[in-house]
Amino acid sequence: MIKIFYLVLLISFSISTAAFAQQANFIDQETASGDTNKISPVNTGSVDFHFNALGWLDNREYKAFIPRSRTYSGTRTEIDFGLNIDSLNHFVVGTNAIHEFGAIPYFLNAVPVAYYNFKNAHWLFNAGEFPRAGLIDDYPRAMLNDTLMYYRPNVEGLLAKYSATNFTETGWIDWVSRQTDTQREEFLFGAEGKYTPNTEGPFYIRNYFLEEHDAGAAILQPDDHIFDNAALEIRLGLDFSHKTVFDSLSFEAGNLSSFLRERGVTGWQTKNGFVFSAYAGYHRFGILEEFYKGQGSIIYYGDSYYEKSFYNRLDLNWTPFLSGRVKGQFIASFHFSPGHFNDNQEVFRVTYDIGRKTIARFKD
Repeated sequence: MIKIFYLVLLISFSISTAAFAQQANFIDQETASGDTNKISPVNTGSVDFHFNALGWLDNREYKAFIPRSRTYSGTRTEIDFGLNIDSLNHFVVGTNAIHEFGAIPYFLNAVPVAYYNFKNAHWLFNAGEFPRAGLIDDYPRAMLNDTLMYYRPNVEGLLAKYSATNFTETGWIDWVSRQTDTQREEFLFGAEGKYTPNTEGPFYIRNYFLEEHDAGAAILQPDDHIFDNAALEIRLGLDFSHKTVFDSLSFEAGNLSSFLRERGVTGWQTKNGFVFSAYAGYHRFGILEEFYKGQGSIIYYGDSYYEKSFYNRLDLNWTPFLSGRVKGQFIASFHFSPGHFNDNQEVFRVTYDIGRKTIARFKD
């Protein structure tokens, strides 16, 4: 089974590499012919400023997971400055700080934002510490849980994304822990993509893959081993957005596979389950249904409910505050799992983003 998701990962990057090779060949031909208008970067540089914030109150009444039955509350504020060398190459430096309501000291931590960004018509590449929002924040909760937006907003590593008319694929690596004499080496890597055979829809295919590599500290302990934990999800979807009375209407179904091994101790443990989701949105109201039935996943960074053999989640959301810069949303969630049919969650989140504002321009 492990060969299957390595094959999926290999195919995803092969497609992206082939597309890049075709684009590179096209660029070479344009250069040879002397027509470089389509590929030459605009050499006018600039400096810009960006600010965004997230505030949340997330109350969880979980009988199925008592340690997680708590209230998460706080704010995140990100400030950064961008140096735009030209239209393709950018450097961004700033910070992202979290405060939990009532906490002392005031800031739990402030993490750096510092990365290089390349972006053209088809490719996006980031290297450094950059926000996960808008890049890999749409992973299923079964694979990456929803508290990461609160407590680990950045990816620390590399990300490459290829986009075409009906196909996107993103590959990334996120370094979680650097190895020292006492600290373990841990990183995540993965890929996600979407393919829409007909740009008019409604059918599409989505793929999600991730693996966590968890190795020991530099000073090895006799009973310590390397752990590998992976997950693969393939979904088939139908998108009827703006084709019915609803603004958004979509359905997805597929298979979630998870894998775990302790090197030198166990072989690969494999778990499989069926996943289904449906979403309908009308003006400022929405409803999301998520369903899982299977063997119970083993994904360290996933939502714990998916460790159950059965799980159903119903979200009712209302967005009373919505403008170009501010979004405030209430979400009421109801969780159903074996023996626990009254778990619930109440969330209010507000986001503010001014976008990127140019504060200076210069020429070479």
